Amino acid sequence: MKKTKIYSLLLAGMLAVSSCEQEFTNPSSANEDQATKNVSGLIAVANGIQYRYTVGRASPIYARLSANGLTTRELTVLNAGNTDEEFLRLGGANVQAPNSLVSNLWNQSNLVKANAEIILKNAGNVQDLGTRSGLIAYASIYKALALGNLGTYWEQAPIEVGENAVFSPRATVLKAAITTLETAAAAVAANAPSAYFNSFIAPGIDIPNTIQALIARYALMIGDNEKALAAANKVDLTKKSAFSFDDISRNPIFDSTFGNRNVTEPINRTFNLTGDLAMNAADKRAAFYFQSANATFNSGRAGFFTANTTTIPVYLPSEMTLIKAEANARKGSLTDAVTELNKVLTKKTDVWGIGADLPAYAGPNTADAILTEIYKNRCIELFMSGLKLDDSRRFGRPQVERSRNWYPYPQSERDNNKANTPADPAL
Repeated sequence: MKKTKIYSLLLAGMLAVSSCEQEFTNPSSANEDQATKNVSGLIAVANGIQYRYTVGRASPIYARLSANGLTTRELTVLNAGNTDEEFLRLGGANVQAPNSLVSNLWNQSNLVKANAEIILKNAGNVQDLGTRSGLIAYASIYKALALGNLGTYWEQAPIEVGENAVFSPRATVLKAAITTLETAAAAVAANAPSAYFNSFIAPGIDIPNTIQALIARYALMIGDNEKALAAANKVDLTKKSAFSFDDISRNPIFDSTFGNRNVTEPINRTFNLTGDLAMNAADKRAAFYFQSANATFNSGRAGFFTANTTTIPVYLPSEMTLIKAEANARKGSLTDAVTELNKVLTKKTDVWGIGADLPAYAGPNTADAILTEIYKNRCIELFMSGLKLDDSRRFGRPQVERSRNWYPYPQSERDNNKANTPADPAL
């Protein structure tokens, strides 16, 4: 990922703060006009977006996975001196607007979205159609991820960037992410990303499969089960798509959290699931996600966060399988739902090395029972993926299983957009 580190410097002078048009310029960096006049500048902006989204404790990746894990009780806080993490663990009224994780997730997602728009607005300047489609697709993926963050953790959010930006309901925000991805899919289908583009963009993301995977994810979140099924069926489950890291641009969860065991770590080796969600003791996914074999769990390193260079999947193949299972169950196609669920339960391994290796589902043939089993397997298979808060709400799980439903709007947004920022949710 070193090329990302180099190119990211071009981005520093052109980023908007929150959803408003506040700018901070760096005299040593290129301005927007300079950065978007040629292909090299646009690729630099694209790599800068990737760097901003993935690297460091202020990144959306760190904020999203940590905040979600604490809110849904996947993680606990090791040192109460990390007050913002502790307040997220406690939840409720303890999560106030100045919380740094909440503010970073909001502000940095808006920055990523704004700079993705710069690429999309200027992609027409690129003459080579394959390079143009690569830029459109790459920017669209990050714009969609940013919109997905906003639509997952807040009841409302701005879709457009501008002064006094108007807020839209979260379902509308997620629909905008889907539309962005569908446009990108058409561009890639017409012209595959060029070898030139692929040689200069930060590696790791499988563009065609990621587009469809994110469409499936966000369609499921808004209850569009047909669209979710159609998109999930287009994803090649033998392919990986991931955010890549090295010893300079480091995996943010390992670098900030698991590498020193001083901030947060998973609560236990049973995914903190009890009652009707309790995991089977023979489930081999525990060995993948937790390095420690001790019952007291004193390791703290999990799955995709074991070293500075460990990649973080953009999505897991099994997410697609579980999307198909859930969408079918909600449509009433219970036999198809169980068929997909069993692919996850009986899987010995996949391209990431994850496998439960359990017996097939033998529970009641009812939608409620099957959906509960699907939710349980999402909690295990997709551990620390940042998806559990939406899952918990969508499946109607008891409030005690999460410390909040939605996050308050950051003070920076309220200060810069007094006219339109909604009232904070009670919980």
